Amino acid sequence: MNYKVIDRETYYRKGVFRHFSQDCKCSTSMTARIDVMELVEYSERTETKFYINFLYILSKVLNSREDYRMGYLWQSDELICYDVINPTQYVFHQDTETCTPVYTKYCQDYEKFYAGALQDVEEAKKTREYGLDAANHPNWFDASYISWLSYDSLNIELPDGYLYFAPIINWGKYRQENGRLLMPVSVRLNHAIADGYLIANVFRLLEQEIEAFVRRTGR
Repeated sequence: MNYKVIDRETYYRKGVFRHFSQDCKCSTSMTARIDVMELVEYSERTETKFYINFLYILSKVLNSREDYRMGYLWQSDELICYDVINPTQYVFHQDTETCTPVYTKYCQDYEKFYAGALQDVEEAKKTREYGLDAANHPNWFDASYISWLSYDSLNIELPDGYLYFAPIINWGKYRQENGRLLMPVSVRLNHAIADGYLIANVFRLLEQEIEAFVRRTGR
């Protein structure tokens, strides 16, 4: 885990950061539907898991810009940017109706990421422990698939004043609309380090990267 300390005096969001980290501590979130038809077709054609393919694309998008890799060290009151952030995915156990967090390392190499994520899931299926270990995984972001519902909105609440900067991403079932497969995705970021533009940008980048991924890896 490597990171750089951000100089708050030269930080391009200096004024916004000060306001939303001191005067009005809050987060901001959006839900929108993105077109995943090509990724679904690719996954079926290659007999790969759509869930892991999307997790790879999501991880690549969030690592593409420093704004999504920000962190806060409360011990030293430092604003930082991680070199890389990794997804915390989840395994749902049907028998207990509980989840186990799965810490998967992001790798830009798709084949390596896919194999690692798949192995991590299989290992998590062997336990029923919750196993959350956020203290030892500071540069991990939450990536949770709500597989039972194609929802319209979702909101994640965190305690007021808590400077938690890691992205929290949820997505639900895709459904057919006007001949396309649209999937709800929710993006939550702390307002001190992100605004509406940066959150909306995640959706734009996801659709762009899905197109590029299918074109690049299509068989």
